[in-house]
Amino acid sequence: MPPKNTGEPDEITGQSALPISRIKKIIMLDDDVAQCSNNATFVIAMATEMFIQYLAEQGHNVVKSERKPRKTVQYKDLATAVSHIDNLEFLSDVIPKTTTYKQFKEKKAKEAGAPGELEKGQRTLNGTTPVTGEGNGIPGESATHPEVSSQSPTIPRTPVVPVSALMADRTISSSAHHDSDVQMQD
Repeated sequence: MPPKNTGEPDEITGQSALPISRIKKIIMLDDDVAQCSNNATFVIAMATEMFIQYLAEQGHNVVKSERKPRKTVQYKDLATAVSHIDNLEFLSDVIPKTTTYKQFKEKKAKEAGAPGELEKGQRTLNGTTPVTGEGNGIPGESATHPEVSSQSPTIPRTPVVPVSALMADRTISSSAHHDSDVQMQD
């Protein structure tokens, strides 16, 4: 019997470690896919296994590169691998680097202390302008727009339309035409 080479990857045996039926159900969740053959499902399962193996190996390489190597791969090792390896950069939103509560608190304090500069007349997302002491660059003018209420800053209000613009000049009596619609004349 010939000796087995340890450097070669395992051959594909036709069996997947991931459940094929579950993968097929996930594929069928996509509205664009009408049918998926068993062979295509198997290839997707094998590609998924290979990707998981690659991600785990890169996380293990991070563990081995530490001063005091551990025996377990942790989340922070995977996050470090994602942030350092270009092939895994697309996972940066899914596996972000962890921060301590203290670092998070300091970052939020810096963001709150230095609000972004707004141009003259520019509004924030809630429809109000920031209070800077002068409005629209004119000293002494209020910093909020007159058509935006300061009592409810979370709901932007539409500009107030004068009542005279909503009134019609003349209407024709609807009883003469037995029509329920009101007609307007110029």
